[in-house]
Amino acid sequence: MKKLFRFLFLIILAITIGVVWLLFGSSTHFNESKKNFYIHTGSSFNDVVHGLEEQNILSGTALFTKLAAVTGYNDNTVKPGRYVISNGASLFSILRKLKSGGQTTVDLVITKLRTKEDLAKKIAANFECDSANVMKFLNSNDSLTTYDLDSNTVMTAVFPNTYNLFWNTSFSRIFKKLFTEHERFWTDERKKQAAAKGLTMVQAYTLASIIEEETRFDEEKSKIAGVYLNRIKTNMKLQADPTIKFALKDFTLKRIYDGHINRSAESPYNTYTHLGLPPGPICTPSIKTIDIVLNAPATDYLYFVAQPNNSGLSNFASTYQQHSIYAKMYQRYLDSINIK
Repeated sequence: MKKLFRFLFLIILAITIGVVWLLFGSSTHFNESKKNFYIHTGSSFNDVVHGLEEQNILSGTALFTKLAAVTGYNDNTVKPGRYVISNGASLFSILRKLKSGGQTTVDLVITKLRTKEDLAKKIAANFECDSANVMKFLNSNDSLTTYDLDSNTVMTAVFPNTYNLFWNTSFSRIFKKLFTEHERFWTDERKKQAAAKGLTMVQAYTLASIIEEETRFDEEKSKIAGVYLNRIKTNMKLQADPTIKFALKDFTLKRIYDGHINRSAESPYNTYTHLGLPPGPICTPSIKTIDIVLNAPATDYLYFVAQPNNSGLSNFASTYQQHSIYAKMYQRYLDSINIK
C-alpha cells in the first residue's frame, strides 16, 4: 500500500512539476535576446493568439489560450501597445504583461528634419499611426488653430530632442507632447530677446532654420544671423540659397543657378523673389542655433559667401563691391573643382 501511495505521490509530483515548468519555465520560441510584439488598436483575443504564433513568440498557443481563459484575458481586456518579450520569458509572465498593458515606451529621437513629410515618415516608422494621418493633421489648419499655428508654421513646434511615448499614442497626442517642449523652450526671457530683434517666435525659429542649413560652425552662424537681421531691417531680400533647395524640394543641389531661382519663383519660400522670411521653417534647427539668433551681435555685414576652399567658412562683407570680389573668387573655385 505504501508503495502505491509513494508511486501516486511521485506521479502527482511529476505532473505538478511539469505544469509549473510549462507555466513558469521558458516559453519563448525565438533566438534574439528580445523581441517586440505589437498589438494593434482594435485587436481581438484571437488576433493576439495568432500574432504570438505567427511571430514565433510562442512555440504553441494552446496552453496560453487555456491560461488566458482562467485569468480573464479576452476580447474585453486586450490592450494595444508595443510589448518587449525577453528570450526565456515564461508563459505566465507573458500573459501577465499583456493583460496588465505593461507595454514598453518608444524613444522618438528628433534631430534635423526638413519637411513635414520627413516628420510623418519618422512617426509612422516608430508608432502605430500612419504617415497619411500625420500629414492630414499637419496640413489641417483646423487641427492647428488650437496651437496658434498653421500648415506653414506647424514645424516651428518641433524641437530636436528625445520624446518618450507609447507606441499606440495617437498623433494628436504626440504633437501635444512636442508642443509642450516648444512651450518649455520659449521662456519669457527668450520671447523678449526675439522681440528685441524684431522677431516673433515663429520668425526666430524660421530664421534659425535657414542658418542651420547654411553652416555647421557656431561662429559662422552668429555672423550669418547678423547678415540676415540687417537685411530684414533694411528691407533687402534675404537671397538665401537653402530656401531655393527647400522650394524645389531638392536638397542635393550644391550650386544655385538663375534657372533654379526662376523655377521656384512663385514659391513663397524663394527668398530671391520674395521679401522677408519665408512663411515657415526649412528644417528643424537645434536649440543652440535658435539661441544664437536670439543673441546675435550687431554687425554691419550685409553679404557673405563661402570661402574659395573646402573649409566650410565664409567671407563677410558690408559693401556689395567687396562682396563681388569674394563671390567671384568662390565661383572660380567651384569651376575649378567642377561643381555644377
